[in-house]
Amino acid sequence: MRGSRPKRRVAALGSAGALVTATLIAGAVAAPTANANAGGGHGQDREARGTAIAAARAAKAGIDWQDCPADWNLAKPIQCGYVTVPLDYAKPYGKQIKLAVDRIGNTGTKAERQGALIYNPGGPGGSGLRFPARVTNKNAVWANAAKAYDFVGFDPRGVGKSTPISCVDPQEFVKAPKMDPVPDSEADKLAQRKLAREYAEGCQERSGWMLPHMTTPNTARDLDVIRAALGEKKLNFLGVSYGTYLGAVYGTLFPGHVRRMVVDSVVNPSREKIWYQANLDQDVAFEGRWKDWQDWVAKNDATYHLGDTRAEVQQQWLKLRATAKKSPLGGVVGPAELISFFQSAPYYDSAWAPTASVFSKYVAGDTQALVDAAAPDLSDTAGNAASENGNAVYTAVECADAKWPTSWQRWDRDNTRLHQDHPFMTWANAWMNLPCATWPAKQQTPVNVKTGKGLPGVLIVQSERDAATPYEGAVELHKRFKGSRLITEKDAGSHGVTSLVNPCINPRVDSYLLTGELDAADVMCAPHATPKP
Repeated sequence: MRGSRPKRRVAALGSAGALVTATLIAGAVAAPTANANAGGGHGQDREARGTAIAAARAAKAGIDWQDCPADWNLAKPIQCGYVTVPLDYAKPYGKQIKLAVDRIGNTGTKAERQGALIYNPGGPGGSGLRFPARVTNKNAVWANAAKAYDFVGFDPRGVGKSTPISCVDPQEFVKAPKMDPVPDSEADKLAQRKLAREYAEGCQERSGWMLPHMTTPNTARDLDVIRAALGEKKLNFLGVSYGTYLGAVYGTLFPGHVRRMVVDSVVNPSREKIWYQANLDQDVAFEGRWKDWQDWVAKNDATYHLGDTRAEVQQQWLKLRATAKKSPLGGVVGPAELISFFQSAPYYDSAWAPTASVFSKYVAGDTQALVDAAAPDLSDTAGNAASENGNAVYTAVECADAKWPTSWQRWDRDNTRLHQDHPFMTWANAWMNLPCATWPAKQQTPVNVKTGKGLPGVLIVQSERDAATPYEGAVELHKRFKGSRLITEKDAGSHGVTSLVNPCINPRVDSYLLTGELDAADVMCAPHATPKP
């Protein structure tokens, strides 16, 4: 499941609908570190050497910063440029691809500047290019860090402006209604399997040359080349959601190149979890957070009139789902589209009130509000292309990072069992990931994430009830990165904690980025403010 902000992601596959949450990933140059082959094997020694060659080249070339192209919607003084990297790091002199980067200078004095802070928002498939806008938009949470750091964003390989990949025509991709993800019969399962196989074939047809190289370790190598191109001896990195896995892999491959690293809402980096099991774990966590939202809606029944107990709110949901299954609302919103829309509530507290409000209007007789919120906008061709591209990258990276089960029996058994107690997301997530079972490109063994020589203390931030990246992931990375510190936001579950206002968390993130200091022990923080109805 996707771990970055679902921009009303009109769901996966021709079918499956549901964005589902995928969670989930990736001087200026030093010689390849001893750990650069953390995955093991000579191939990775070659790739480590290839990265050092590419980074040396990038350090020399630098980045030709210009005003951003108008259609990137990034206002001055943000600047844009490109960094060239090898498609295949084992062949550093072979085919090259271009990665889009942008930056805004630090807002403090020259003396206050501590270099560049590079950001990844998650996905896999999320664009980081909006990061410098936190400065132009005067985002108060990041004002202190912005004094010391240039804010640098990038589109990872395959994403957006960085040699984008595609698996299906974007207008076809967003068409609705999709099939109901919850199968009623073996015939339904067969139809979904066919869609998943066709999607994988579409990826091969449209982007086959990129697929074997769409891995988290390659994106981590790209990150090291970007670091070098910026003229930075060491990397300062902020990764959210899948960005935490990218950070974990970077820290394993290049431990001596890390200066500061903040990871927020953590993908479990265990090889056993990447990525099949991680997605199953997500289904369980989503159900828990879905219930949290329903409890809140019930508590605010005076505002929403959806029932004053969780059970009553759930009844309204099941009734809505059944109605849309029988006859899609407005001809376009069926169960798959409903899941895509409603899943933002378990993702982000900021979506609690807007989602409840649309639901409330529907129950009061206003169907149009829900159709407007949940239906694809076929006129938004740029947004649809971005959605399709995001899903293509998500699929390509998760399918290439690890070996996936190829036996349909196993997928069927695992998801049927999980669905019984965790019905909100399970099948939608399964179909979103099923292309990996018939993936046409080589699948790797995940990097064994661990502490290498020179890795500094990493700051890990996590809410206890996160749906997209369950809490155990933060605990696992904390164990693997010696000297790391874990800040837990108790009794909270919003995905992406560092951008929320929390007086227990924000100053600690600032202090770490500005001084490198971590608390002497792990920290438990009270939750940020509960959303107001």
